[in-house]
Amino acid sequence: MDILVYLIPIALLLGGIALAAFLWALKSGQYDDMEGAAYRILFDDDEQPPPPPPPPPAKQKNSRTTR
Repeated sequence: MDILVYLIPIALLLGGIALAAFLWALKSGQYDDMEGAAYRILFDDDEQPPPPPPPPPAKQKNSRTTR
């Protein structure tokens, strides 16, 4: 039971640090636009699609005459 004297203040300190980190993130605007990043990855208009490949060259008929 003597260990609780150490564990309870450590748990409260870690909880306070986590709360301070969350409040800092909230104040700095980390949670302002939660859906924007999800939509930006779906509608990425910055890149143009690659051009289609050129058509294959047409085959030429044999110019030799058969005898």
